[in-house]
Amino acid sequence: MAEPLKRRIGLGLLTAYGVGVMVGAGIYVLVGAVVADAGIWAPLSFVLAGLIAAPTALSYAEFSSRVPEAAGEAAFVGQGFGSQSLALLVGLAVVVAGTVSAGAVLRGGAGYLTAATGVDGTLAIIAMGLALVAVAVIGVLESLSLAAVFTAIELTGLALVIWAGGTGDVSPDWALPQDLPGLSIWAGLGLGAVLAFFAFIGFEDIVNMAEEVSEPTRTMPKAILLSLTITSIIYALVCWAAVRTVPVADLSQSSSPLALVWQTARGSNPDFLSYIAVFAALNGILAQIVMASRVLFGLGKRSPALALFHHAHPRFGTPVLATLVLGAAVILTALFFSVDRLAEVTSSVLLSVFVLVNLALILQKRHAPGAPFQVPMAVPIVGLVLSTIALITAVGGML
Repeated sequence: MAEPLKRRIGLGLLTAYGVGVMVGAGIYVLVGAVVADAGIWAPLSFVLAGLIAAPTALSYAEFSSRVPEAAGEAAFVGQGFGSQSLALLVGLAVVVAGTVSAGAVLRGGAGYLTAATGVDGTLAIIAMGLALVAVAVIGVLESLSLAAVFTAIELTGLALVIWAGGTGDVSPDWALPQDLPGLSIWAGLGLGAVLAFFAFIGFEDIVNMAEEVSEPTRTMPKAILLSLTITSIIYALVCWAAVRTVPVADLSQSSSPLALVWQTARGSNPDFLSYIAVFAALNGILAQIVMASRVLFGLGKRSPALALFHHAHPRFGTPVLATLVLGAAVILTALFFSVDRLAEVTSSVLLSVFVLVNLALILQKRHAPGAPFQVPMAVPIVGLVLSTIALITAVGGML
């Protein structure tokens, strides 16, 4: 009999994990792109993006109470469609997406570290990757505790940006009288919201920690909804601080808009934000390694070909082999692959999974309505429609 994972995670750590996954390094560059579409109304785009993500998050919340397993999406789709082959395909897609995402963030984080310290980029990738794999092997409580520290550092940096933008001189654009959004403005808001939606990808990782959570049927839905709410508020405040202080044209052209906010508002060097971005990258990498290894662990129970991964270390209580394999793949991806295009593919893969999960819940609710945590049937239907629209938009942007 396989050694089970240890249930050591409570609501606080799980919520911190969810927030840390979502509030990643992307917010440090995404604000400018959203402002380019939505202008002064960009904060509303982030609120709208949170509302777009909410139905799918609620679908995940109900499914996590129905099927609290490590291979979250795979288990959901397998149960909803009654197909283990489709479940395996979805699980492997999530593993690949997590690996590529972590590799992209590792490469970017190493670039920040190299720029700040002069350390060789290859050495930085290997050292950062090995250190995070070691933490992930030692224990989930240790991993999530370290991730919580990284999240606190990240949020401190964002809080400083909000404070600087909220107390600095207002930009000429912000000082102008603003009419209520018209039809053309709503079009820009919509485009900005589709782009901002990608900043919310990460809440789905929470469900893959189910076998290490105390009282998962109660804790998982709460953590998912809390994480999404907290992240939506943070994103909206950061974007508000940015458009309040820096002209829209400057923000939309900047590759480091939050550093520009600090420099404009405080008139001092924003290099410290580069160090915080390194911690943001470390957080994202660790979260993805932990998540993807749990999916691989869960798939080992469903497929004889992957059964070797369905083992937890008797001392550490973690899926050591799955973690080592995933960690090696992440490091190799960061070292040898151009990740820009792969990052776009990752978003499309995850949105495809969102479509399948919402559809699976619709089918499951028709066959078995009862669940410890339930949402109305309209929720997965709306989630299906919105995820499909976002997927079509994402694929169209790649072509």
